[in-house]
Amino acid sequence: MIAIRTNRTEYRNDIAEEIRLFLGLAEITLYEEINPADAELVFTLMLEKYGRRYQLSADAGDYVETDAFELPDQADALTTKKLEKRALKLACYRLLKRLYPRIATPWGSLTGIRPTKLYRELMLEGGESHARTMFRDTFDVSEEKTALAARICGVQEPMIRSVMPREIDLYVGIPFCRTKCLYCSFPSEVMGRNDRLPRYLDALKSDIAAGAALVRENDFRVRSFYMGGGTPTVLSAAQLEDLLGFTLKQYGTFGMESTVEAGRPDTIDREKLLVLKGLGVSRISINPQTMSDETLRRVGRSHTAADIVQVYRLAREIGFDSINMDLIAGLPGEITEDMQRSCDAIADLRPDNLTVHSLAIKRSSLLKKELDEYPLASAEQAEEMTRIGARCAERMGMQPYYMYRQKYMSGNLENVGYALPGKECVYNIDMMEETASILSHGAGTMTKRVFGGENRIERLPSPKDVPTYLEKLERLADDKRAFFTEKETQKNALRGGGND
Repeated sequence: MIAIRTNRTEYRNDIAEEIRLFLGLAEITLYEEINPADAELVFTLMLEKYGRRYQLSADAGDYVETDAFELPDQADALTTKKLEKRALKLACYRLLKRLYPRIATPWGSLTGIRPTKLYRELMLEGGESHARTMFRDTFDVSEEKTALAARICGVQEPMIRSVMPREIDLYVGIPFCRTKCLYCSFPSEVMGRNDRLPRYLDALKSDIAAGAALVRENDFRVRSFYMGGGTPTVLSAAQLEDLLGFTLKQYGTFGMESTVEAGRPDTIDREKLLVLKGLGVSRISINPQTMSDETLRRVGRSHTAADIVQVYRLAREIGFDSINMDLIAGLPGEITEDMQRSCDAIADLRPDNLTVHSLAIKRSSLLKKELDEYPLASAEQAEEMTRIGARCAERMGMQPYYMYRQKYMSGNLENVGYALPGKECVYNIDMMEETASILSHGAGTMTKRVFGGENRIERLPSPKDVPTYLEKLERLADDKRAFFTEKETQKNALRGGGND
């Protein structure tokens, strides 16, 4: 057990996230909450304030770190909190680097899921040179990852600048899957275990109708549409046609882009693809995760690599000209040669987007519960796998256009989306960079409101599980209405960003 002793307990979670970069799934608690004898290691971080000046002292094991800094003139509460948190996290990180010098941390002390958003904010503060210096010298981000963040920000800039006042993105969630993958922690329901899907779809349509009314009342405009999951294509062709047709009728448009995560090839057929194409869906995902049949069986996917190829070619035949495919680096039992073979197979198909994920060991996944049964790639192997994915994307003429990080990722790495020029997913950029508000429908979704003028973001989650969502549907509609209600004196364009 790892213990944190600090006089600033409001930052306990931020300090704990720093520790998890090095110690992963270790149990972390406050020193005062345990018997001191049970602590394997104690991190002591004390931050004292003297007017505008701060003095920080930290120690763990045989190592000590000290620091001092001063608040800028007229620093507001948000700036004060940001600088306090940053100082504590950096002191903890420096201790950890001394304690565990061999553990790879390519993103340095950064623990947030949006490094590119932070990089962009730093560029706005002091330009490209300032952002690069902060990443390299303050946060200890590697040169390779700093360059990746800078490149993605450059690719994203035209799309971010295109966000117009009062534009929003739409999201519809289908939290159902045919089977649950070994590595998945999403609270989706497995088909065949209950009869909740018809009730869920009825409730979802009610949710969508209420959202469309809200959009009309507030004169919002739809920028893009995304249907994710779960696996949306577990729905029958008739159910897909009914739900998407209803959504289109209610909103009147899907905006400049509409994506449906077709996902698993064992849920896709010609009839469903024709429905999607007929209703104007412009982008789909067909996600192999790997092109190894052995690995697919190991992780609980009930299809083969040949099925992936067949469905992909069918989608091209029907006329889809924007197709994303996902690969996961570091799947149980895989080595770099497996990743190379998967990438070679994907390159033969030549999709328009390739998303390379790093395996994340989620706490509630079956993989976490049975971790000892599965051989996993080392940090060095995982990093080489992501490089193989990057080279594959470059070979197909793609460039990185968005990225995000998650907790407990192999090698402390990242997920990167690559796209052919002009084929970047609008929704993915808006969602990850938090540059446009999102109105979400369905269980386990997040509605988000972006206040650009105030550098502020507010979030409204929907219940994670289907039964609670069904129970609280009416209240959720009222909550969304209140969430988006604007007073005349506080009207803001729905664009902008916040602090990571």
